[in-house]
Amino acid sequence: MAKKNQFDLIIVGGGILGSFYAFHALQMGLEVALFEKENKAHGSSVRNFGQIVPSGFNSKWQVFGLKSIEIYKQLMGLGDFGIVNNGSLYISSNEEESKLLEELAAINQKNGYSSQLLSKNETLKKYSGINKEYLKSALFFPDEFSVDPIKFSNQFLSYLFSFKKFHYFSNTLIVKTKIEGKWCEAKDMLKNKYYADKIIITSGYEFEILFPKIFRESSLDLVKLQMMRIKGSKSFGLDVNLLTGDTIRRYESFTECPSFKEIKAKENKNSLQQKMGIHMLFKKELNGNIIVGDSHEYAPIQLKSNLDFYIKENINEYFKSQTLRILKLKELHVIDTWIGYYSQNKKDDIFCKTIDNKIHIITGIGGKGMTAGPGFTFYDLKNVL
Repeated sequence: MAKKNQFDLIIVGGGILGSFYAFHALQMGLEVALFEKENKAHGSSVRNFGQIVPSGFNSKWQVFGLKSIEIYKQLMGLGDFGIVNNGSLYISSNEEESKLLEELAAINQKNGYSSQLLSKNETLKKYSGINKEYLKSALFFPDEFSVDPIKFSNQFLSYLFSFKKFHYFSNTLIVKTKIEGKWCEAKDMLKNKYYADKIIITSGYEFEILFPKIFRESSLDLVKLQMMRIKGSKSFGLDVNLLTGDTIRRYESFTECPSFKEIKAKENKNSLQQKMGIHMLFKKELNGNIIVGDSHEYAPIQLKSNLDFYIKENINEYFKSQTLRILKLKELHVIDTWIGYYSQNKKDDIFCKTIDNKIHIITGIGGKGMTAGPGFTFYDLKNVL
């Protein structure tokens, strides 16, 4: 006999992972219930750059990123989700960084991932918003995307409602899950009960509500980021995901370059840049304004309150000084500045815990969510089901 509030799959958490698990399950014809404790997602899935950059991943995660690009292309054909195929551009500021770009280009050629080395003049001809005094050379990835995270989140949720088997429970905090025979049971804060064959929990760094012991024993870190938005214009010559020399020295893909360790060892570990994990990224939004950032501060998830909630002015000043160094701006007007948080697994590249092959906790994807989330959930759902 069918139970009340019975589904094939329950998903807890309406961010990028939860939404795409729902999307793939719906495409398989499953009855899906998605639970979000707020009225809509407002965490790390909407507080990021929205750069879709598999070029920054190691070879394992690049597979998920490339699958994500396929999925974003599919969505672009279905409506306006705020997705733009403007590519990604890594720019070097000195000979060491240029060498890393050349080495990564050779790796890309071997792996069959499209990229193109550009000279200083070729780069400036395409992207006039870059300051020529900063630039040495560039590596361009034509197949990569940018998205407006807030617009995408809202439009994607609206699209999920086009599936008849999609059920969305907003402002619904799941406080308990358990396995009873062949069923999984989820109970909300008002003691309503919901049933499914499987449950996927993607509630970021807040799954301690459901599984405090697992949470306390996990190897997750909480990461605090600081970002900024400056005034720009639609005509400003920066229609690309812009990643700089700082990023070249940080992203995983470059760790596979032969010169990386030697170059990395020369860095000043006591600089603000190193202590606060700052690397400069830029993305021009659809209205012409530019997102700038970001910084990274870390704490074990069990001590997450050790990370304060303050916006640090010294980080903002660094952002501003580097922006004027990298971009061709006469003046800089700050519109917004904000912080965000995400969890990452310091012992592995994602946190996955399965209970009796029925309840699946999946979190700690770090800063890879927008790029890898659609592809990772596509492959992982087969393991879950």
